[in-house]
Amino acid sequence: MTLADLRFRKGARLIYEYDLNIPWRHEVRIEDRPEREARKTYPVCTGGDGACPPEDCGGPESFMDHRNDWLSFEAFEDLDTMVEVLQDVVQKDASEKLALDQETRWRLEDAVERARAREEAQGRPFSRRDVNARLRVGEHRTLMHQQW
Repeated sequence: MTLADLRFRKGARLIYEYDLNIPWRHEVRIEDRPEREARKTYPVCTGGDGACPPEDCGGPESFMDHRNDWLSFEAFEDLDTMVEVLQDVVQKDASEKLALDQETRWRLEDAVERARAREEAQGRPFSRRDVNARLRVGEHRTLMHQQW
């Protein structure tokens, strides 16, 4: 069934619940019902905004709670660790292979891993171009039927 089948009027609102493990409720507003154009692939995204939360982020509350983690004290400590290690590398002969003692390597790997996790927790920025590319290849059908 498509939204067109439901014959919503311009300005109508509906609630869409996406729930594979943790419920996400989205309010959808029908802003317009343009005529179909020949040679155009449907469905098509005409606009959007905001970051797309990553899958398995713990739900809406968890996503909102962690969206500023990249400004946390732990984030600055991790950056300090990375800067400290890189300063040591720069001060050594650049032609030598980077050789770190095991403890320094672990500290660096942990800091980088936490930094990546914080970056992923921010979600992907909205891109209408990316959404439409995914719609054109039918990815929305695959995602909607994962639960079956």
